[in-house]
Amino acid sequence: MAARHGDRVLAAARDAGATRWVAYFEPMPDRLRDDDVVALRATAVRCRAAYGVKDSVRDALPASATEPFLDAIDRLVRELNRPSE
Repeated sequence: MAARHGDRVLAAARDAGATRWVAYFEPMPDRLRDDDVVALRATAVRCRAAYGVKDSVRDALPASATEPFLDAIDRLVRELNRPSE
């Protein structure tokens, strides 16, 4: 689910002409689909870092793209942090 929302954020960045965010998010959807668990955690942290206090993707792209992605990344991080049984 996070990868699909990543595709939407990337498309929104392209539509907005936000080249900085296109470059930032371009590899993310495929990484979210293909990374092993260790790399997936790092990718999720990098995605979450785009929502910084001083510099945020929210300032450049519509909430309809950024907020569902943020929710999906936060859910992914929670799942990755759950103790394995």
